[in-house]
Amino acid sequence: MQYGLTDEQEMIAATVRSFVEREIYPHEDEVERSGTVSPELAERIKRKTIELGFYACNFPEEVGGAGLTHLEFALVERELGRGSMALTHFFGRPQNILMACKGEQRDRYLLPAVRGERMDALAMTEPGAGSDIRGMKTTARRQGGDWVVNGQKHFISGAEHADFVIVFVATGEDHTPKGPKKRITTFLVDRGTPGFTIREGYRSVSHRGYKNMILDFDDCRLSDAQVLGEVDGGFEVMNTWLYATRLTVAAFCVGRARRVFDHAIAYAAEREQFGQKIGKFQGIGFQLADMITEIDAADLLTLAAADRLDKGLPSNREIASAKLYASEMLARVTDAAIQIHGGMGLMDDLPLERFWRDARVERIWDGTSEIQRHIISRDLLRPLGA
Repeated sequence: MQYGLTDEQEMIAATVRSFVEREIYPHEDEVERSGTVSPELAERIKRKTIELGFYACNFPEEVGGAGLTHLEFALVERELGRGSMALTHFFGRPQNILMACKGEQRDRYLLPAVRGERMDALAMTEPGAGSDIRGMKTTARRQGGDWVVNGQKHFISGAEHADFVIVFVATGEDHTPKGPKKRITTFLVDRGTPGFTIREGYRSVSHRGYKNMILDFDDCRLSDAQVLGEVDGGFEVMNTWLYATRLTVAAFCVGRARRVFDHAIAYAAEREQFGQKIGKFQGIGFQLADMITEIDAADLLTLAAADRLDKGLPSNREIASAKLYASEMLARVTDAAIQIHGGMGLMDDLPLERFWRDARVERIWDGTSEIQRHIISRDLLRPLGA
């Protein structure tokens, strides 16, 4: 990896940062109070993103995207991380797994999603199956030439706005020496399909306005045309297109940490106690030094993992390391920023208590810290036969 960004990459980061400061920051307090984003505001953000040329920037030019590299897209996500997820959701980054669409699926799902005409959501997690994907109980059975789906998904982000949902469902089971092993198939399910219901999920303290929804399937009938990839090939499309999503979490955490740090250092440079700026006290100055060191380390770890992806190098361990370190770094940085601000840090007059609450979920979704450590340790031990 070459250390240092090109002028074009710096421009990408600066453009998105400016957009977030201009179009996202002014609406954050209202979203925090109401817990919702108005349809008018959502449409305005989407439209301005399209005008900027960044909608679906994570897709190749051949399907109408901006064709950014993994590193460049990490820069976009880093700058979006500075803003409210409920609002930056409409900046528009459809799931890359839609690149697995074939034939008519491209015109029905992929291309409209890239153009901003239809929005998608990804549904994998269930009440009894989070990290254990093969533990899912939502099933699809053959009946009369179609598939009949029954079960429930939860914690599904963005489903309230989705025109269709990408759903992972168990479609069979193999018997192996280690016990039964479920086969998984991916389906594209349109909102309004009979037997498919999207309803309100749980109230989360993290990322207000960025809701999680519950999906119910009650004899929901789907055709073969709605299978994404191959039947029983859900893990293949997942491993091909989804494993890098952890990198977007890492990049988000870096961007959010930099915004938190900006608050902390500004306060340390202006707040006075005992006749001097508090930043001059070693107890504060050393915290600032530790904060920026950890932020820079997480940033480089994330960009290095993205660079490996661009070069076609094995990147699973590096992505896991970036997600693990960046998400845990954000927790430490937000906590330190509140400590520097003292009691005011916990008041909702400042956004720090919101950042503190928001940071908690980053160590859970897209693979918990424990799962990331498992991935890293497994990658280290396997070559040694352990």
